[in-house]
Amino acid sequence: MDTAAALSALSALSHDTRLAAFRHLVEAGPGGLAVGELRERLQTPPATLSAHLNVLRAAGLVQDERVGRVIQVRAHYPQMNALLAYLTQNCCAGEGAAAQVCCPPTGETKR
Repeated sequence: MDTAAALSALSALSHDTRLAAFRHLVEAGPGGLAVGELRERLQTPPATLSAHLNVLRAAGLVQDERVGRVIQVRAHYPQMNALLAYLTQNCCAGEGAAAQVCCPPTGETKR
């Protein structure tokens, strides 16, 4: 990830509703959430949520897909991991003290 992409992602996450939406999507895992379910969780009007998702999509942080009549939106983990890697690059003078990046669940159960 280059600096411009990192700035775009950080800017997209700098709004409380967008950050909350992204966190819900990360928590939901690779299946994501239906837009309607995300809207209910955030208590956000449809047009407002659509605008926020457009910003997150432009930054590469979310992807969506139509499944029948439902639009399913999910966190784009490779972009999130690239942002985390960019932010922690050379952390702690390379001593490996930084946490590892997140990966989407692979069917394993949480411990």
